[in-house]
Amino acid sequence: MDKVDITGINGTLIWYYYICPREVWYMSHKIIPDQMNNFIETGREIDKYYYRRDKKRILLDNQIQIDIIRKNKVIAEVKKSTKSEKSAYMQLAFYLFYLKNIKGTLFNGILLFPLEKRKIEVRLTKELEKELVAVIEEVKKIIGLEKPPKPIKNKYCIKCGYNEFCWV
Repeated sequence: MDKVDITGINGTLIWYYYICPREVWYMSHKIIPDQMNNFIETGREIDKYYYRRDKKRILLDNQIQIDIIRKNKVIAEVKKSTKSEKSAYMQLAFYLFYLKNIKGTLFNGILLFPLEKRKIEVRLTKELEKELVAVIEEVKKIIGLEKPPKPIKNKYCIKCGYNEFCWV
């Protein structure tokens, strides 16, 4: 695979791409979601109380922040629910892609949903890498827009930390 420029791209932007492209634009332009949002606060509480024995919040190259790294070459992403499973899956796949293509290290991944007591394994495949390359290009296009994309209502809007930017 050719070298892919991921400058300015992080897992959060990949996550948001699968939720709402408008959120990609806001986050990439340093517009912070409402930090008092109950759903954002729940995420902080989960981070504080679960997986305390694991090495947490590893920052790589000031660009990638991995929730958990384990000795057996496994990285984990912790989420509050499987309702956004595809976006969580792709966020973790992006971290695996980054580790392989930028750091030259192969890891496996696991999504952890402690409130649901569920785990989902994530392995980087050629198909997944191909999808990520396309998504990275789409994210770059969104970031480059002068204004955010038009809002499109979806099932995530009601709980979104950016809700007031779109619907008020």
